[in-house]
Amino acid sequence: MGKPIVAIVGRPNVGKSTLFNRLAGARVAIVEDTPGVTRDRLYFDVDWRGQYFTVVDTGGIILEEKPDTILGQVRKQAQIAMDEASVVLFMVDGRAGLTSEDEALAALLRKTRKPVVLVVNKIEQFENNPAMYEFYGLGLGDPIPISAAHGMNTGDMLDAVAALFDEPAEEPYDPDVIKIAVVGRPNVGKSSLVNVILGEERSIVSAVPGTTRDATDSAFTHEGQRYVIIDTAGMRRRGRVEAGTERFSVIRSLRAVDRCDVALMMIDGGDGLIEQDKRVAGYVHEAGKGVVLVVNKWDLVEKDQNTMRKYEKELREGLNFMQYAPTLFISALTRQRVAKLPELVKFVSEQHSHRVATSVLNDVIRDAVQMNPTPADKGKRLKILYATQAGVKPPNFVLFVNEPKIMHFSYERYLENQIRKNFGFEGTPIRMTLRRKEEESQ
Repeated sequence: MGKPIVAIVGRPNVGKSTLFNRLAGARVAIVEDTPGVTRDRLYFDVDWRGQYFTVVDTGGIILEEKPDTILGQVRKQAQIAMDEASVVLFMVDGRAGLTSEDEALAALLRKTRKPVVLVVNKIEQFENNPAMYEFYGLGLGDPIPISAAHGMNTGDMLDAVAALFDEPAEEPYDPDVIKIAVVGRPNVGKSSLVNVILGEERSIVSAVPGTTRDATDSAFTHEGQRYVIIDTAGMRRRGRVEAGTERFSVIRSLRAVDRCDVALMMIDGGDGLIEQDKRVAGYVHEAGKGVVLVVNKWDLVEKDQNTMRKYEKELREGLNFMQYAPTLFISALTRQRVAKLPELVKFVSEQHSHRVATSVLNDVIRDAVQMNPTPADKGKRLKILYATQAGVKPPNFVLFVNEPKIMHFSYERYLENQIRKNFGFEGTPIRMTLRRKEEESQ
């Protein structure tokens, strides 16, 4: 199953984004610094004392000024975040004190029965602070004082959050079932594609961006291979996400990516690659999932004999961290090339779980070093003493070297390319880990 999701919720200007940025920039963050992956987003993966989870900045709960619409707005915007999050981190403002909006949101939180951590932000004095007392009246347990701006007491807060995680649930599907997540920004045709693949209208199709709010699992079989396809809500650039259900629908999309084996990264053929596409693709890459780039609405693109080649080149340049992903140009409307997707997904899934014999891997690494010697620093040359594959989904290779610091990113990329050249791994990212190993004395 996917990692637990922690949604930071509260009214505007209580410091939610400040806390999110604090966590994302702190040492607890584990998302690797992969060159070419866009960082502007509203989620971040965190490791706190061995607990791995995703923190989501949901943005402020925007309330109408009219009192009779407060509960309606709170319910509409907050309920989805409550339902999809594993733990809700409810933030209030210690300087402003308790407000009617805080009380309205707290009332809904109590009814959801979701685990809640009440956090009082903008507090610098933690002991015997009278500003804390009124928040006990929210009925959400002991409030935890923090200063998101200064990072004070966030460790206690994370301890409280991690303590509320359930034990990981077992995946309900057999290992041989290939799980597919259909992801992308709103209105690129995700629901239409799912309907074509399944052969029936299981998802609501609309020209209004963001129609799909839920991620639903649908099983199908193709030529003896069993699949489960997950239709997810569209992801949109943070600054353009409207307050309300579309903002929180991103939470379920992240969960779907975490659960899948292969992601169908959908791109609008008419619009071309835009920044939000890169952000969504970046999350899929970092999650280590297999991926197929699916360019939809190809029937609407004016074409000549070089259009497809030119388009694919632009994709490779824009998604330079995802050179390994195969591309398929389709039309969900006319069903052009859609029939090729199941077999392509199966192929990528096999590559995602492919293992290489250790002896053969070391032969390839040895040949690669002979063709292009390892880098050196201050007279000391990097030596790759041994290599092995430590895992799959995604393939993870461990290189035992004399001095990891000498390894340059460009040489690591060269080794990855040599591994791909010899073993394929099309459609899947590759992880490479360096470990120090002393040379054996001769």
